[in-house]
This record gives sequence, C-alpha cells and structure tokens, in this order.
Amino acid sequence: MPLDLAAIRSFENLEFLARQLVDGFITGLHQSPYHGFSVEFSEHRLYNPGESTRHIDWKVFARTDKLFVKRYEEETNLRAHLLLDVSPSMYYPAPGHDKLKFSILAAAALTTLLTRQRDAVGLVTFADTIELQTPVRSTSTHRHTLLLALQQLLERPPTPATRRGTDVAGTVHAIAQQIPKRSLVIIFSDMLGRGAAEQEAALAALQHLKHQHHEVLLFHILDRATEANFDFAERPYIFEDVETGLEIKLQPSQIKDQYRAAMTAYEQELAQRCGQLRIDFVPVDVREPFEKVLYAYLVKRGKVR
Repeated sequence: MPLDLAAIRSFENLEFLARQLVDGFITGLHQSPYHGFSVEFSEHRLYNPGESTRHIDWKVFARTDKLFVKRYEEETNLRAHLLLDVSPSMYYPAPGHDKLKFSILAAAALTTLLTRQRDAVGLVTFADTIELQTPVRSTSTHRHTLLLALQQLLERPPTPATRRGTDVAGTVHAIAQQIPKRSLVIIFSDMLGRGAAEQEAALAALQHLKHQHHEVLLFHILDRATEANFDFAERPYIFEDVETGLEIKLQPSQIKDQYRAAMTAYEQELAQRCGQLRIDFVPVDVREPFEKVLYAYLVKRGKVR
C-alpha cells in the first residue's frame, strides 16, 4: 500500500522502520503469486570429491549425513552500490512527499534486505559532486552506519543552502572506475538534466558501467502527476527551476500539451537506450507503493546471481 512519506519523519529510528517494511514485504511476497524468488540465504554448497576437506562443515554432516562446505564470501555475496541523487530537484514536489524521501526509504529497505542476505552494500550520495561514499560491506555494523547516514539525510532541511546541479554522468563515471569486481549498481535519480548534451553524457556513463561488466538497475523517480502529466489547476503559477532559480509565470494550459509531448519523448528515449544497453529501467512514481522497488531488485538479483 502507498506510504505517507510525511509520516516517516515521525520515526526517530529509520533502521527500525526499514526492518518493518522489509518484513512486511517478505510476508506479502510469500503470500503472493510470485513464486521462485527466495530471500533465504544458503551458506553452504555440496562437497565435490577430490577437493580439500578443510572447509567441510562437520556440524551439518552430523545432522544430514551429507558433506557440505562453507562458501567463501566471493561465492555467496552480491556486491551492490546504491547511488542516491540528492540534488535540489529531488526535493520536489513538497516536504514530506518529495522524491528524495521516497528514495531514502527505498534505499534503507534495500540496505536491510541486502545485508540480511549476507550481500555487501555501499552507499554513494551525489548532486553536482559526490557527497558521501562508503565502503562496500555486509556486516550488521556497516548496515547500521549506512542507515544512520540515510537518517541524517532524511532530517536535512528540504531547501539546500546553495543551488547545485546534478552530475549523474560524473558520478557514474567515477564509480565505474573504482569498482574492482563485477557488481550491481542501483541508481535512484529523476535523471532531469539541463539539456540533451547532459542527458547524453549520463547515458554514456551508464554505458561505461556496462563496459566494465557491472549490472545496472536504474530507478527513475518522478512525481508523475505533475512532472510527467503536468496536472495543475488552471490558474496562474510561477514555475521555478530549483537548480538554477530561473522563474517563469504562466498558466498550465499554455504549455501543457508541449510539455507532455516532450516528457513522453524523453522517457521513451531513456527507456529505449537503457534497453539497448541491457540496463533495467524502472519508472517509479512517488505516489505508488514502494514495494515496486524491492520487487524490481529481487528480479535483478536473480539475473545477477
């Protein structure tokens, strides 16, 4: 069911909230028709005759009369990097209902689910530059550190002190250069650049990730009613570009058709290019249930593993 994002601020402990949301999602998944998606984790594999007996789990052998060996971390763990766009446009449309808070909650839930599965996760927040970049680990202590960072971001004032742009391309290129092993890169962004050149640069950066053999899951976060459909009451408005401060006064009907056509073309182009690059592109409306994000992750995780 849809979440009241405004109510999230009343929770002092984001870690507790994320755990509750993941538990509810898993319960719903088990009761749903979507079979085949297991959130259980296997720490063992069958012993292959001829290999070293050093890592045999003798306790399991005593219970099952079968030889299993403990998996190494690189055999079991998915490495995931969460990239969270924190640029001014992500504070839209209103405090408590904005794209950033939706993304923070989704990132917190994913962090909880990843570490519960013994997968390693790291967090990157960015606007025009990278603000925060953590190591990629799977421990409970690391999970707590990430959720604390997300909690602090959640409590940050909704209006940034300075106007900044969004450099998706620069951030993604930097991360692509740094990741040593094949990983899953999960991006939360509205992908709203300042022109065709910037958008093309962002797509080139995503291609860089794929060239490095990483898997990419892009959540395109929008308030669909206003940002895609331009559904405003018919009266004069002053529309402001939150990243440049540019203002324009008009009535919605003056540009509604042109705006919708441009946004539709842009989204179709973005989805098509991601498809060509084999990037999972998931449009997300902040007014929709957030479980869509977790389900898309499980689908992607199944492909990666």
